[in-house]
Amino acid sequence: MGTILKGLHRVSWGDLDVPRGSAKDIPTLLSKAAWGDRATGDLALDYLADLVCELGFVISEATAPTVPFLLELAGSPQVACKAEALKLLLNIYSSHEWSRSAADALPKYADNYTHKVQWENDAHQAVLAGHRIIEELAGSPDPEVAEAAAKLLQAFAAEPGRSTKAEGRETDR
Repeated sequence: MGTILKGLHRVSWGDLDVPRGSAKDIPTLLSKAAWGDRATGDLALDYLADLVCELGFVISEATAPTVPFLLELAGSPQVACKAEALKLLLNIYSSHEWSRSAADALPKYADNYTHKVQWENDAHQAVLAGHRIIEELAGSPDPEVAEAAAKLLQAFAAEPGRSTKAEGRETDR
């Protein structure tokens, strides 16, 4: 897969669930985003968003494993859809649907949310792990990339207990 996305094969995508089935299409979508032109990349990320952050706020089992690759796309010079990758990362980080639903659930249904809340927490931590990449992108000469990165950094600052955990760490791939 070239110089980026080398670790895609290490994830058992077909074993992960997304809203409408298996996450097996995620590597193809990430590859299209990595190597396609802006329109192709944006479209691939739009489809990917339906799998990992449905409706812009519902995290799936495949979200956390996808985040390091989104960070890689955002930080790679040759990728044309960096801003869209950052916007998707912001949606992922800002999602609290499962934790809110769990908090509002009747006690007899609380266990129904345990795994989903963990997916959400894992996804948030994965985004935070890219803090350095996002800080660098906030200084991008591309105003759309810089703005998207700045919005993500603002989201980190709005939850200071979280942002301090990720400082100094890079993403794992």
